Amino acid sequence: MKKVNSIMLTSLLAILLTACTSNTDKTSENNEDTNTNTEKHSEMDHSEMNHSSSGEVPEGLKEAENPTYKVGSQAILETDHMQGMKGAEATIAGAYDTEVYAVSYTPTTGGDQVENHKWVIHEEIEGAGDTPFKPGEEVVLNADHMEGMNGAKAVIDSVEETTVYMVDYTPTTGGEEVKNHKWVTESELSPIEE
Repeated sequence: MKKVNSIMLTSLLAILLTACTSNTDKTSENNEDTNTNTEKHSEMDHSEMNHSSSGEVPEGLKEAENPTYKVGSQAILETDHMQGMKGAEATIAGAYDTEVYAVSYTPTTGGDQVENHKWVIHEEIEGAGDTPFKPGEEVVLNADHMEGMNGAKAVIDSVEETTVYMVDYTPTTGGEEVKNHKWVTESELSPIEE
């Protein structure tokens, strides 16, 4: 009887070890997928992002009086919110002074939480008054940069007072020109060297 129990225990352990090894491989693959997804979110690889927009801006948004990059001028995009953005030559379509927020939210359409989305401006948050929101505050988004964003509950990850720009650019990966992309900050642009 002890021999049977010993054989069963050995067999069970062998099965468990095989399952754990197999599961470890899958866990490793899942971690890689998760890391890739996290990187995509942090790099802002937004396959469902509305790349172009009408150019309409929220009510109350003030045009920048003396922006570093004037409307109609050109600059190089130094950010990778989306594939093909970094290094692209952009034309400034609008320049505005406001607070910008990185936010984390769960889309109203379901799916995974979007972490550290850059950027939502103060005027795109429901009930925004004159006082900037602080990191950790919960808000409701009135922006439609991505599917499921408008009306989503979000947490403020960071806030910065700066000039934000709406830009037109052709992705470095090819494809159609993106018109009125919202938003890039001044630190995400660099001058075109002559």
